[in-house]
Amino acid sequence: MIRELYSLAEKIKSLRDAAGITQTELAKMLDITRSAVNSWEMGISIPQTQYIVELARIFGVSTDYLLGVEETATISVKGLSERQVKALCEIINCFNLKNKQD
Repeated sequence: MIRELYSLAEKIKSLRDAAGITQTELAKMLDITRSAVNSWEMGISIPQTQYIVELARIFGVSTDYLLGVEETATISVKGLSERQVKALCEIINCFNLKNKQD
């Protein structure tokens, strides 16, 4: 249970950082306190189900990904040009190749 909580905490912080959102901004989006978000990210508490669903929506990932049921995250390419999507695919392939070599 401790590892799952830490994993969820890590994912929330990582996704928030990647989105360029502060704890305060995320708290406002969820209509909760900043300290609640901080507690999630520190692994002190676990978000209620309604917030897991809302976090998944905000960050464009599945609830299964947040909860560690699946390791694959999804990336929304909505609104990106074909050229931008191709560039993202090339970057992902580059990382996958690098990981296989390590």
